[in-house]
Amino acid sequence: MMKIQIPKHANYIIKTLQHHGYEAYVVGGCVRDAVLGRNASDWDITTSAKPLQIKSIFNKTIDTGLKHGTVTVMMEKEGYEVTTYRIDGTYEDHRRPNEVTFTTSLREDLMRRDFTINAMAYNDKDGLVDLFGGMEDLQKRVIRCVGRADDRFDEDALRMLRAIRFAAQLGFEIDEEAKDAIRRKYQFLKDVSAERIQVELTKTLTSAHPELLKTAYELGMTSVFLPEFDDMMDTAQNNPHHRYNVGDHTIEVMKNIGPDKVKRLAALLHDVAKPVTRSTDKEGIDHFYNHYKKSAEMSEEILRRLKYDNHTIKSVKHLIEWHDFRWDDESYAGIAKVRRLVSKVGIDYFEVLLDLQRADVLGQSQYLQDKKLKVLDEVSAIYQDVKRNHDCLTIKDLKIDGIDLIRSGIPAGKRMGVILERLLDMVIEEPKLNQRPILLELAKKINDVLIYH
Repeated sequence: MMKIQIPKHANYIIKTLQHHGYEAYVVGGCVRDAVLGRNASDWDITTSAKPLQIKSIFNKTIDTGLKHGTVTVMMEKEGYEVTTYRIDGTYEDHRRPNEVTFTTSLREDLMRRDFTINAMAYNDKDGLVDLFGGMEDLQKRVIRCVGRADDRFDEDALRMLRAIRFAAQLGFEIDEEAKDAIRRKYQFLKDVSAERIQVELTKTLTSAHPELLKTAYELGMTSVFLPEFDDMMDTAQNNPHHRYNVGDHTIEVMKNIGPDKVKRLAALLHDVAKPVTRSTDKEGIDHFYNHYKKSAEMSEEILRRLKYDNHTIKSVKHLIEWHDFRWDDESYAGIAKVRRLVSKVGIDYFEVLLDLQRADVLGQSQYLQDKKLKVLDEVSAIYQDVKRNHDCLTIKDLKIDGIDLIRSGIPAGKRMGVILERLLDMVIEEPKLNQRPILLELAKKINDVLIYH
């Protein structure tokens, strides 16, 4: 009999319910992850006990969702969701059942779940309860619905996107019946809230296989919640620097950057405006002038539509605004150029920007690719020197401040701000100038120039 190591508090809850004459098991994703040797984040428990019976057995509980049979049992400040076996009623909105009915049958409870790999239960007494072939599907590495796929997706349309998410996280394939059902049902995603879609999308993008977003596109789903990606897949890039259309290039960029939410979203949307900025010259070469500006604007609109938080939106937009910065521009030189850009982009974003630029280059053609990557390596090395040297990069890093300027006779106001900006610019160019006596002298000279002009 397969043995799963259940956390002691979860095991205590199960054994306590059994002691009082009820059935109880850990169920769902925690069982799947335990079988796969993955760390389970939540250990959910299913039981034949009714909510009020659960509450009467344990000292400290929280009424998480009594209507749907869920009680949170608190164990030393840690909560475990304990849910009564239930049968879901009819679904009319492709999101949630109109009502639920409690049952004493574990089989009936497992039948209502989405995928076979999530429909297994376990306790130490009975071992693994696998009524729908979940273990076989784990071994085959396949995502398959419990029962008829059409029925499962009719009940909750989000399950279609969850199929993509689980396939991306686990490196599994979605079985053909489920794919066919998604092709028939994908429009029902319009009935799912943006918040729920955002959660599944983020988990997919930050998985080991963000390229599964393309499967969502092929099955029709992105046309509902991210139609801009469909436009990207339809936009060619006839340009020496590229070998993919915009959508496939985007997939490659996501694969080439770390599994961080902001990084992957920036990768996803960095070229989102290319379909609307594309132009073709007389030689048949495509150009996307100022696409980075429009992409930044569109990224904000898209992320707000998907209900992302303000910090994420701001960070992604900022990175996209700078992602197309050309290091072969001769307006700055060497280390001063790097310091200047770090100052503008922000030290919190610069390394992430370099990651995005590198991923972008790796997703392009071989044309000048080695040169581009070499330049990024050089920039990264210079940046590490800048960090080690604690070079001045912001006004706050200057060895003088506004109070020093006031004491030297320069009044507070707009002119003071201009003086500090010019001092920063000079120090970025030559860090040795960042000494209080030198800066005060330079400030007076700048002030005199501003007064007479």
